[in-house]
Amino acid sequence: MTQKDQSDIISKYIEAYNHFDIDGMTGCLHEDVIFENISEGKTGLKTEGKEAFRAQAETAATYFSSRHQAVDHWTFSGESVTVSITYEAVLATDFPNGMKKGATLSLKGESEFTFSDGKIIRITDRS
Repeated sequence: MTQKDQSDIISKYIEAYNHFDIDGMTGCLHEDVIFENISEGKTGLKTEGKEAFRAQAETAATYFSSRHQAVDHWTFSGESVTVSITYEAVLATDFPNGMKKGATLSLKGESEFTFSDGKIIRITDRS
């Protein structure tokens, strides 16, 4: 795959994410996709397979009334691409950590996307 192919797929995935378009997100994924969310060095969530990813994405979508990821920087390395992300979301529900519905969550992090057969086979989010 070319870097343009990779960036086009990642951009399509992020655009779908920002619009709560689960079908658009999963359309970019390999059937055997692995998703990991790592916060402060600890894996908080891991899914394996497109259906498990879809179930998690549908649940996560209910947590926010709006959300937006923006890519700040791209790093290409063969079949992997790491993007630096600025993330902002408005909570649709109270969170267990004390954040209340309507609060804005702002984070910086990175997402690593790995490709196989022209699709995303692994996503690792780090914040």
